[in-house]
Amino acid sequence: MTLTVRPSTEADLPAITAIYGWNVLNGLGTFEEVPPEAAEMARRRAAILEKALPYLVAEQDGVVLGYAYAGPFRLRAAYRYTVEDSVYVGPEAVGRGVGRALLSELITACEALGLRQMVAVIGDSGNAASIGLHQALGFAPTGIAPAMGYKFERWVDLVWMTRPLGPGRDAPPNAPGLRLSGV
Repeated sequence: MTLTVRPSTEADLPAITAIYGWNVLNGLGTFEEVPPEAAEMARRRAAILEKALPYLVAEQDGVVLGYAYAGPFRLRAAYRYTVEDSVYVGPEAVGRGVGRALLSELITACEALGLRQMVAVIGDSGNAASIGLHQALGFAPTGIAPAMGYKFERWVDLVWMTRPLGPGRDAPPNAPGLRLSGV
């Protein structure tokens, strides 16, 4: 019953779609209100992988319990060393260390790419589990944007947290960074 974190495959898409759908319908970690279909989730995953960024799953006994990926923070060139993390776990995996395992591996993978900053944009300032997970893995709070979304009949804040990757800002980048198309 070992938890394994590994790169996702196309075969994981039904589980990824189900996990995200549950989070859309039951949580504030995403501000989407209608779960995307499998084809849309496949498109989103492909967009991350096309940028050579990590898209991971955590599985136990062949069952995918959660997933995480790093996406470009913004599309302007100066942001090419900064990524935003996304971590989602299924209802049966909440509180079992799956999110921590995923985020730990995601940080390691992004550092290996020469990236320098990771941003967490957490839905709901009362989301103690996600805020605590990020703090435990070295993220620092950088601000709260009040009432940024309206979901479940209430206004929801965004919590911003950041974490340096590798040497962070203490040295110039030593990798080309993400290939981004500017707007």
